[in-house]
Amino acid sequence: MSEQEKGLISKLEELDGRYVEIEQQMNDPEISADIKKIIPLSKEQSKLRNLVEKYREYKCVTDQIAQAQEMLDDPETEDDFKALAEEELRQLSGSKAGLYEQIKDTLVMADDDAIGSVMVEIRAGTGGDEAALFARNLFDMYNHYAEKQGWKVEQLDFSASELGGFREVIFNIKGRGVWTHFGYEGGGHRVQRVPETESQGRIHTSAVTVAVLPEPEDVEINIPPSDVAEHVSRAGGPGGQSVNKINSAIKLEHKPTGITVSMRDEKSQHKNRSKAWRILRSRVYEHYKAIENAQRDSQRKTMIGSGDRSQRIRTYNFPQNRVTDHRVNISLYSLDKIMMGNMEELIEAIVTYDKKLRLENL
Repeated sequence: MSEQEKGLISKLEELDGRYVEIEQQMNDPEISADIKKIIPLSKEQSKLRNLVEKYREYKCVTDQIAQAQEMLDDPETEDDFKALAEEELRQLSGSKAGLYEQIKDTLVMADDDAIGSVMVEIRAGTGGDEAALFARNLFDMYNHYAEKQGWKVEQLDFSASELGGFREVIFNIKGRGVWTHFGYEGGGHRVQRVPETESQGRIHTSAVTVAVLPEPEDVEINIPPSDVAEHVSRAGGPGGQSVNKINSAIKLEHKPTGITVSMRDEKSQHKNRSKAWRILRSRVYEHYKAIENAQRDSQRKTMIGSGDRSQRIRTYNFPQNRVTDHRVNISLYSLDKIMMGNMEELIEAIVTYDKKLRLENL
């Protein structure tokens, strides 16, 4: 057994032990009656279940291989039984290898697969109106892809440009495995094309930044109201006179981190407050998670999909119908289809590459 295999088996034994411990805690009447304790335990158990079941199956197959090998090594075993043992050994060895690969994939992607809700923030960067139009294009692309996956999209806030683009748009996507697909979209997106307003036919380069944040459940992050300053004002912009007469715009400031969220999309102060809190929780959760990851694992710097907005991750070249992802050095000449939401090939290449890196750093 290689050192990597030994390390993996040791980790799996640790997780199996934790799974047993969770079961015991959940059977404790005092804990099962406390919703603040039982919900996190239930979530942790759910996240571990698939991995632990696969590992237990792997251990069972390993035991069966040992029994078949023992029969083969026994000089008193009859030839007919030896032939059966050899055939069984071939089948079991194939099953063991397949389970081992499944376990590796499940182990390195388990945390990502468990996140079923994300906040996506798209902002126009360099390029003025053209950047805002491309921000709108990216929003539509993500919408189409989410619809194809059967996920729910909820637009939370936006700031429109005069030409119909988005200076900024914030939206939520919910669905099983949504983080696995969208978690790699964070970063700088560059577009090269001839703008609609360009009379000379010259190609312009513009930039848009994307941030993708996991939306935590209330039990995952507790922000005391005393840590948040709330400012109420009259909403400006479109919406008619009724908007301006009511103090409906909300600005929240998380005092420990300085993170702020402004929401003026709805006429209702209550709805604006609710949306602002959802976005604030995601940003604060991601802030502390990033600090925790940096302290715990410097190897994360080698991973892709960090979501750093200053990192240019992708270029969309419309004249050549080409999209290039700079993290995995892949170019696809199907930009027209990708912008319609057919992102499967692009995302699969990034996920495959990230899995490889994670396994190397396991």
